[in-house]
Amino acid sequence: MRRCVELARKAIGYTSPNPLVGCVIVRDGKVVGEGFHPKAGQPHAEVFALRNAGELAENATAYVSLEPCNHYGRTPPCTEALIKAKVKKVVIGMVDPNPIVASTGLDRLRGAGVDVTVGVEEELCKKLNEAYIHQMFTGKPFVTLRYSLSVNGHFLDQLGEGVAEAGGYYSQLLKEYDAIIVSPTSYTETFSFPASKEPGANQPFQILISRNSSSPVQIPALIREATSKLIVFTDKDIAVDPETTEGGVETVILDRINLNAILEHCKRLGLCSVLLDLRGNFGNLEKLLKEGIEQNLLQKVVMEVLPLWDDSVGGSSFLALENLGRRIKVKQLQSKTFGQSIVLEGYF
Repeated sequence: MRRCVELARKAIGYTSPNPLVGCVIVRDGKVVGEGFHPKAGQPHAEVFALRNAGELAENATAYVSLEPCNHYGRTPPCTEALIKAKVKKVVIGMVDPNPIVASTGLDRLRGAGVDVTVGVEEELCKKLNEAYIHQMFTGKPFVTLRYSLSVNGHFLDQLGEGVAEAGGYYSQLLKEYDAIIVSPTSYTETFSFPASKEPGANQPFQILISRNSSSPVQIPALIREATSKLIVFTDKDIAVDPETTEGGVETVILDRINLNAILEHCKRLGLCSVLLDLRGNFGNLEKLLKEGIEQNLLQKVVMEVLPLWDDSVGGSSFLALENLGRRIKVKQLQSKTFGQSIVLEGYF
């Protein structure tokens, strides 16, 4: 099952809104087939693994990280493929929370005489698809808050050395998430959009916040610099020229910019995961952060501690958040080292 998860992770950033799934076929103690779901719309992990195993799949055991589907979508049901291949046993990491699957795959396999075991390395399999599971249970995108701190606790508008390069935690985050919310200090041609440096990475939707800024949003400049589809949320009318539509920039004008409205828009676009990145204009993002905490819209936190002591006058510390009157326990807190930075990750 751990190998199934390892295989599934090869498709991070490509399967959304589908889950990541890996499958391993074992016969007489030997692996005879492997596969993973590479991209939404393409065959599922079980199909690739069965193709790899060929006739050796008969009387074998299929290990799969997520319950096989039992419905016709863009691809045929995987339960039928497993039954047709005459596998003897199927070991499943976790039940699929998708209502159109939810245990029907188990019932179909058992009804065909296949021995089924469920819940092997279940927590590992759940972590693999935490955004997919959250979206299925709540109908909302999975939101992760990311920020950088100095060692004396000030928010920093910068990243540690190397973390944005291939293999760095920030580069990997950008590949993993469907969208990223940012608010540049100024909208100029020098603004650099966050982009994953992982080889062949899909780039996240860029969601920009413009809140009555004294520096107008320069749409033509954004079009030239954008690494992927761009959405600008603003609480005032902005000048839109023909280049906007042609360049694929979407502008959303709200009476009041709020995180709920942004997440609802992401949901309509089929986006399952959003990274709220506290960089650039902290003031524009502070209200989103406060709303996220008050309304329990945040699921995860990633904090980078840089080896810097920041004594700047009026250093950003989000004083408004001190009035929340809430203490939130962060669960499953873990730390990793990337270069000279320490990265903490946990769940709300």
